[in-house]
Amino acid sequence: MKAKTGIIYSSVDGQTLKICNKLREGLLQNNQNVELFSITDFNEDVTNYDKLIIGASIRYGVHNKEIIDFINTHKKQLDSIKTAFFSVNLVARKPEKNTPDTNPYVIKFFKSIDWTPTLVEVFAGKLDYKKYPFFDRIMIQFIMWMTKGPTNTKTEIEYTNWEKVAAFGIQLKNL
Repeated sequence: MKAKTGIIYSSVDGQTLKICNKLREGLLQNNQNVELFSITDFNEDVTNYDKLIIGASIRYGVHNKEIIDFINTHKKQLDSIKTAFFSVNLVARKPEKNTPDTNPYVIKFFKSIDWTPTLVEVFAGKLDYKKYPFFDRIMIQFIMWMTKGPTNTKTEIEYTNWEKVAAFGIQLKNL
């Protein structure tokens, strides 16, 4: 039977999904059987997959609660297969905070759960003030101000390094 890879994601503004689609594309080109699911739509048996990739975005300093609950509930099954986790956040736009060992959200995430995936990565997300509801826009603008990022509400910057995403995709193929 052909090996099967699952990709599960949570995305607030769509950038994590965009990254997942890019990873899926690369795996499909490598003739791998890949299924993509939103965390809210995933109700498969984890062990039906040889590899499971989980991508999660950050909002207000935390990863999606459903992702955390999923990992905590399925830890034993996740530990029995090859797994990968990646985080998408705007802090990763800074070179000194764009690795799993230096990104504060990834560090905090793994201190809060009892799971060690086979592979971990972090990607910078996209800043698009026009997409955000009023409250989110004000909060993100404040966070950007505090972290010396762009605060102009017309700003739209995709910080995602697509070469880094492609390199991660190659690592996933060989996982």
